[in-house]
Amino acid sequence: MSLVGKKAPLFSAKAVVNGHEIVDNFSLEQFIGKKHVVFFFYPLDFTFVCPTEIIAFQKKIDEFEKRNVAVVGCSVDSEFSHWAWLNTEQKAGGIKGVKFPLVADLSKTISENYDVLAGEHEYNEIGESCFNGAPVAYRGLFLIDKQGIVRHQVINDLPLGRSVDEAIRMVDALQHFEEHGEVCPANWHKGDDAMNASAEGVSKYLSEH
Repeated sequence: MSLVGKKAPLFSAKAVVNGHEIVDNFSLEQFIGKKHVVFFFYPLDFTFVCPTEIIAFQKKIDEFEKRNVAVVGCSVDSEFSHWAWLNTEQKAGGIKGVKFPLVADLSKTISENYDVLAGEHEYNEIGESCFNGAPVAYRGLFLIDKQGIVRHQVINDLPLGRSVDEAIRMVDALQHFEEHGEVCPANWHKGDDAMNASAEGVSKYLSEH
């Protein structure tokens, strides 16, 4: 299911913010009208690819903040697991030093609503409820604008880590379009020429590049 062009599913859930503080009612609604949001899912705490992604986001957090973008992570772990991981040194497999919020989706409903859960609930031949697949989230990433609309999404399978630089590039492209009304061609980066969304605009861009 693509959420692009649709309202991002809202939720209220427990989360760990600022690397140590557990809050009960974290919601993306707080950013509507104020910030763009990069909301990303990862499979599990205390794993192997996940900390490389989360720490990579933290290393580039200044780049997101100067663009007025909130970065928020989410997995099917509890807030207590998040807290423990956030307070474990990186050399011991932890992510200490990460300050952006990590949302707890222990019920898996947020992952289901964003359609990134790596499996589904079903019934077997005798009517018993069971789960088919891995009860964790794929590596989904959603760029949400200030109106709460999903403008970009990408979903990777569990072994495939994401590019934080690509997430920043997509933020730049969206913000350029919002500010200038120009569309961004293939491999566009901030500072490159964009183009008008017309046959003439495309022709002019291609003739110059």
